Amino acid sequence: MEPRPWIVRLARLIATALGLGYLPWAPGTWGTALGVGLAFALAGLPLGAYLALVVLVALVGSWAATVADRSWGTHDTGRIVIDEVAGYLLTVALLDRARWAPLLVGFLVFRLLDILKPPPIRWLDRRVPGGLGVMLDDLAAGLLGAALLLLAQRTVAPWLGSLLREEVLRAG
Repeated sequence: MEPRPWIVRLARLIATALGLGYLPWAPGTWGTALGVGLAFALAGLPLGAYLALVVLVALVGSWAATVADRSWGTHDTGRIVIDEVAGYLLTVALLDRARWAPLLVGFLVFRLLDILKPPPIRWLDRRVPGGLGVMLDDLAAGLLGAALLLLAQRTVAPWLGSLLREEVLRAG
């Protein structure tokens, strides 16, 4: 049974991150840019509430991607960019989201991982079907990005500590 037209329209609106996925040039980058604005707007949230919101975006986004892809007869079309939003939000979860520098570094790290798709990201992208597959590779990129930023902050470049100050250390 086909979903009602208004449900398809809603799913497409969510899946395209309010229509950004329709932009003809680099829609994934535009979806990630929306994530930057959202992360900044949500900077005041405690980490637990922020992560709960990321999970909500991922769950709703997965549903929307499934419905939108079916309605277009595609799989993981470039128009679906809600996965970039969720993945980016995960990348910057442990950073100081009230400052632009960490958000920009997170943007660059996430986009690089999302484009290159190192293992296991590429495996997830190719093997997990449906909206869940659309979402999981970007969440994996986000998790890997967060880990790399945390590792860089603590070991490779301690000077990043002032730039990428993370909430976990401040809370401890």
